[in-house]
Amino acid sequence: MIEKLTETEDKAQLENIVDLLVEAIKSSGGEPVEFFFGEGLKTIYSISEATSKIALEAQLTKSKVSYKEVSQVRIVGATVDEVRKHSQNATYLVEWDLPADLSMDTYLERKKEKSPLYANVPETTFLRTYVREDMDKCVCLYDAPDEDAVIRARECVDTPIDRLTTIGTIR
Repeated sequence: MIEKLTETEDKAQLENIVDLLVEAIKSSGGEPVEFFFGEGLKTIYSISEATSKIALEAQLTKSKVSYKEVSQVRIVGATVDEVRKHSQNATYLVEWDLPADLSMDTYLERKKEKSPLYANVPETTFLRTYVREDMDKCVCLYDAPDEDAVIRARECVDTPIDRLTTIGTIR
């Protein structure tokens, strides 16, 4: 996952940034999966299948594409093929800074145990999560009518919100 900060919300400029990211990802031997824009965080998130984090960072630098961070992530709640087919369904993004003592195995067990509880908030659909392999944070995507519905869904599964924003369209 590439996180790229941007000051623009202009759709054409966002598309240009995505084009640069696509070119850098492909030049590093990777394949783009999805892009989404966290409006309130002014961040473009780029998900890709990459051969190597080091190769991707090197290509971004070579291409003069600035970025906040490149992180290896694990997708939870969807497959890569499902994301490629339905990536534009998300309306809200939640970032959760994971506790330092939380392991990936514990996170995945908890996710499996708690996910059925989302049914208690039927107006909100949990779509997928990108969990950083270093367990620093996760980025969760939802389809919901409003921010309050996302908050209710997170409360239902007893999971914190560190940052919550709408997802703006890029393409």
